[in-house]
Amino acid sequence: MAAKTLQVTLRRSLIGEKPKTRATVRGLGLRKMNQTVQHDDTEAIRGMLHKVKHLVDIVESKK
Repeated sequence: MAAKTLQVTLRRSLIGEKPKTRATVRGLGLRKMNQTVQHDDTEAIRGMLHKVKHLVDIVESKK
């Protein structure tokens, strides 16, 4: 069975966001607008994405 990966893109600015939200986005590896990173689909990553779902776009794909 192939593992899933998540493609995460930062779509909204961090201006005006709380420091914990900014730290979560940095923890995901996102620094600039429209930057895309890939992560394995784990519970920890899913929890981080749930916290910043209003700022990012998420695409699921198989490895």
